[in-house]
Amino acid sequence: MLVSCVFRFHRCSICHFSRISFTGQNRMSSSHPVAALCQMTATPDKEANFATGARLVEEAQAAGASMVFLPEGFDYIGSNLKQTLQLSETLSGETITRYSELARKLGVWLSLGGFHERGENWETKKRIYNSHIILNDQGDIVSVYRKGHLFDVELAEKGVSLKESSFTNPGTTLVPPVQTPIGKVGLAVCYDLRFPEHSLALLKHGAEILTYPSAFTVATGTAHWEVLLRARAVETQCYVLAAAQVGPHHPKRSSYGHALAVDPWGTVLSDLGPADSGLALVEVDLQKLRDTRRDMPVQQHRREAEYYRSLDTD
Repeated sequence: MLVSCVFRFHRCSICHFSRISFTGQNRMSSSHPVAALCQMTATPDKEANFATGARLVEEAQAAGASMVFLPEGFDYIGSNLKQTLQLSETLSGETITRYSELARKLGVWLSLGGFHERGENWETKKRIYNSHIILNDQGDIVSVYRKGHLFDVELAEKGVSLKESSFTNPGTTLVPPVQTPIGKVGLAVCYDLRFPEHSLALLKHGAEILTYPSAFTVATGTAHWEVLLRARAVETQCYVLAAAQVGPHHPKRSSYGHALAVDPWGTVLSDLGPADSGLALVEVDLQKLRDTRRDMPVQQHRREAEYYRSLDTD
């Protein structure tokens, strides 16, 4: 359930933040485009999840956001495999249709990932994709990325056990960064965060913002979440926006939370913490991005591909 909506926004160059409660009268005033980063606790109740997601989107738009980012599993998080598959939909199903109508009504762009999308030959194969969908302010689907790195992990000592590949098809390709009101957004989902090749490929094709909608486990989130997100920001000199699931979804699963925004220097701009649903507003200053890349021209210093393959042997 939605507990509160909290906005954090950048006030000066030394990263001082104000924390305000949304009253319906507050609107972020900025010369830069504003993104809204959401945190929620999805359950198997799709109607309740949509109510939470829609409220977050509405409050973000009212506060001045032109693009809103929802986390992995924004549609639902099932309590078992059968339920996870049973609740899945196609891109033309009710869930995406409702969010499309919401985007059009409010005039905002939406990042929806990952969505439980039914795969090909559904009736016989019963497999899904973990899909990240971008809707424009007219409600049109402008990009669909299907998660390529699947979370197959057994950490007995941490109580983590999941084999995503047992019911999910891996995506077969990256998709080009999408031009949006806040800049060019490169798409990923959760576990993709651990693969720098992914973010570097998106950077090569013009990404200015990388987004990782996630439902990190508490164990892996505690150990790796912030350091990985900051690393992706530093090595690509991109903004990194990571909407997150938080808290208990059902008796068998909880998520870490800490929806995070990071700037191209690696500074954490917002952290929504470990407890509540809510949202943060983030100014996306593309001039700061350009200045960072100019002052430390990492990409110009990158060697040709053959250099990095020079240790390979037949």
